[in-house]
Amino acid sequence: MPTTPTSEAIAGVDLAALSDWMEREGLPDGAITDPAPIGGGTQNIMVRFSRGDTEFVLRRGPLHLRPGSNSAISREMRLLAALADTAVPHARFIAGSTDEEILGAVFYLMEPVDGFNAATHLPAAYAAAPAGRRVMGFALVDALAALAAVDHTDVGLDDFGRPDGFLERQVPRWLGEFDRYADTPGYPGPEFGDVGKLASWLDDNRPGASRPGILHGDYHIANVMYAMERPEVAAIVDWEMATIGDPLLDVGMLSAIWPEYDGESDLYESALGATGDLPSRASMLERYAAQSDRDLSAIDWYTVLACFKIGMILEGTYARSCAGAAGRDVGERLRRYANGLFDRAHRIVG
Repeated sequence: MPTTPTSEAIAGVDLAALSDWMEREGLPDGAITDPAPIGGGTQNIMVRFSRGDTEFVLRRGPLHLRPGSNSAISREMRLLAALADTAVPHARFIAGSTDEEILGAVFYLMEPVDGFNAATHLPAAYAAAPAGRRVMGFALVDALAALAAVDHTDVGLDDFGRPDGFLERQVPRWLGEFDRYADTPGYPGPEFGDVGKLASWLDDNRPGASRPGILHGDYHIANVMYAMERPEVAAIVDWEMATIGDPLLDVGMLSAIWPEYDGESDLYESALGATGDLPSRASMLERYAAQSDRDLSAIDWYTVLACFKIGMILEGTYARSCAGAAGRDVGERLRRYANGLFDRAHRIVG
């Protein structure tokens, strides 16, 4: 049986136990070599390694598991497996286990993605090509349209979420989340405007019934990998908020952070957005409309809901940072994003 050098320890991943499990699963034989942590936008642990002649990426919850961490990873595993034969760009699922005894948490293996995260950096070729960066913006829409086009029942995800009443549940859910922040030690309260006004507007202007589909739940530049050689999305990543709901909320999320005019940066201050060569918000929506039969007439409503939802989530990280449960520099940055999202929502509502 192959062994793994103990000197190559990775926090949260017992490499010897992983190797034994892979042996039982009939995965490529050999010793685990070159294990290296991969940084990302969440606290989940990701490790890239080789075994035999094959490269893998392992994903599991954080070292100190949060409530729901294992459930979220299990759902990601199921979703990636369901997307296998679709046109959605994603990392191919290989194998996984819900047996927490193996690594102390649910985990899965996927193929590495040959790409880069444009939220943090741009390769030199892209940095020097304004036209290519504009295409990269449109590529975000193309990948999202491909996801929304998938019939979730055809790929076995009919019970992956609760689409009935999805839109009606959103405002109460995120207001409830916000109310809990008040008891966080050291949290001074929000800087953004009247949350109640936005909540009332959302309730009063909610669109009618929509066709359900797969919702990523947090779709933006940092949650995709771009191909190294072509200005297209190689994989959508970080599926932990995915569910079955109204896919137009993903479009609203993209709209919420996107530059309103040519030449502006996005609200998340990405490396790609900082170039100032992205297509405008209106151009992005036109691109989506050309590929989808979904009705975008209420897109401002979905944009405000996305600002409301994601703004609440980001403010929550700031609140936790005030109590020492998250890095203060991260908390301050995410609060700045939350304020920007609420500012945009208030401008739309008027």
